Amino acid sequence: MLPEDLLQLDQISLSNTASSKKRVLEVVADLLAAGTNAPPAEAIYEKLLDRERLGSTGMNHGIALPHARIKGINKPTGAFLQLNEGIDFDALDNKPVDLIFGLLVPEQATEAHLELLAELAKLFNNPQLCTQVRHATSPEQVSHLLCPPPLPDAASDHS
Repeated sequence: MLPEDLLQLDQISLSNTASSKKRVLEVVADLLAAGTNAPPAEAIYEKLLDRERLGSTGMNHGIALPHARIKGINKPTGAFLQLNEGIDFDALDNKPVDLIFGLLVPEQATEAHLELLAELAKLFNNPQLCTQVRHATSPEQVSHLLCPPPLPDAASDHS
């Protein structure tokens, strides 16, 4: 499960009209820059672009997970973008991408970076969840689907 605080409501964009991979990365960088103590969007964009040059972060089933490690942040932060129409993102299955989860982690957090990417890949491998996220109409819905609050601890109810 993703950390509840990974994705803030102001870092979720629904029905976005970005129509190119470059524009998507710019929007994701802007959303990530809205995070607390985040570097400027331009620096984030360059890091995301550097990572894309190593190989596309487009997955299967209309999903992309652009990500980067960067100096100047002390915890991971996420951004989510739901597109009106799928775009070419050089995805593994060569299908258009319409759901993008951007991830930014502290530069030294290699293990946390890999763990979060694995969790995101697992999460977005669920077709039912992807359908729900595609039809979400509010940032609150997306946040609840992707980063649900923890369930109350049943043991604490027996005090």
